[in-house]
Amino acid sequence: MQGQVDLQEEVLTLRQENAYLKEELAQLKRMIFGRKRERFIPSDIAQHALFEEQEAVEAAAQQTITYQREKPKKTGKAKRLLLPAYLPREERLIEPQGVDWQNSVRIGEKVSEVLEYTPGKFYVTKTVRPVYKQAESIKVADLPTQVIPNGNAGASLLAYLLVSKFIDHLPFYRQVQIFKRDGMKIPESTLSGWFRKTCELLVPLYELMVQQLTNTDYLQADESPIPVLSNQKPGSTHKGYQWVFLLPKCKMVVFQYHQSRGKSVAQEILKDFKGCLQTDGYAGYEELGRRVDITHLGCMAHARRKFEAALENDQSLASTALNMFQQLYAIERKTREEKLDQQAVYQLRQKEALSVLNEMKSFLEKNYSKVLPKSAIGKAFTYSLNQWQQLIRYTENGHWQIDNNAVENKIRPLALGRKNYLFAGSHNAAQQAAMMYSFFGTCKLNDINPLEWLTQTLRKIPEYKINQLHELLPIRK
Repeated sequence: MQGQVDLQEEVLTLRQENAYLKEELAQLKRMIFGRKRERFIPSDIAQHALFEEQEAVEAAAQQTITYQREKPKKTGKAKRLLLPAYLPREERLIEPQGVDWQNSVRIGEKVSEVLEYTPGKFYVTKTVRPVYKQAESIKVADLPTQVIPNGNAGASLLAYLLVSKFIDHLPFYRQVQIFKRDGMKIPESTLSGWFRKTCELLVPLYELMVQQLTNTDYLQADESPIPVLSNQKPGSTHKGYQWVFLLPKCKMVVFQYHQSRGKSVAQEILKDFKGCLQTDGYAGYEELGRRVDITHLGCMAHARRKFEAALENDQSLASTALNMFQQLYAIERKTREEKLDQQAVYQLRQKEALSVLNEMKSFLEKNYSKVLPKSAIGKAFTYSLNQWQQLIRYTENGHWQIDNNAVENKIRPLALGRKNYLFAGSHNAAQQAAMMYSFFGTCKLNDINPLEWLTQTLRKIPEYKINQLHELLPIRK
């Protein structure tokens, strides 16, 4: 009898291991060959299969459907691109040949316009300060404050270098090659030096942004790894982390670099924060969520993502869950399309979303015992049930979001940058990158041209009063 029990336990263990290995293999195949998008399109055939016999499904699949459609009407020539009136025009006049000018009268003209482009060109601003001798003294005007003292790089060039690296993802060595084609040879070490000096100038402005983390009552948080060269690991890179915080109310994003992803980092950054903190299921935020002055929200997109990844493991259960997620997101889409205020959003969620959430919880609890814990569908069930209170808490306030996608989107430039420059040269360089991603991410949130903003800021900040520095932040007033 005991031998039979041991055999059953061994079979169960092997089944779990088999399911786990199958899931790992499926995930690896998907990462290499599969699609990256997470959109779920319900299949009528898949839904019928839950209630009908397979023969009926096959019969339905073999039906021949005929229909008629109208032949598309010809719309004539394609419309040409409308060229903006504000663009400067270089006009050239082409006179016809063989015209008797004495017996001709100009009765009109035909105009055609072609859009041209000239790549960025270098130019030099030459400042001349006459020197005068007056009696026994010498008079000469003071040199205006430079962005880099005793340097010869202007604000527009420095801004272009940083925008190219952190928005267009062009490492400095590629920019050096581009400049060479224009006949300007600038060593990469010089660009790196200019970058360091520019960051030193912008530190006070960045610190103002960091202070806002404790001046808001709603934060969305996430973190992303970044390889960093370190003396502690010669010949290899250290795995550091960019901690990212989105402040939805004031439209600001703040990156902070730290050498680890430990929970102590989150506790130190948010030690003075009070309000609503929205994160994924990472355990590093759990202790913060237990504080009485913090309301911890979960991320519905993370829960949904796990069911989407489990479609190949158990299509029936995963599809049922994903249909419920679609209903929840349809409600959120309705709030945006109708531009509802916070109170109206709260009422709509209470009226429609709670019933879907209650149905989902019943579904999860009813079927949890039917799935293997280590399988993809089992992990999806476990995550959702463990995070349930945090996941449904967004319905308690019309301003809170259903998921953490907004802050995840702010990490995309960092991920693209990693593919181009591969690693940060030091821990200090990683923090400087965090500063620039904070500035440019906030520019994007506020629909501000980053090149224009940074150029003007670099020209103003050397002589700007410290108590008025907040006026330079890239935020719409």
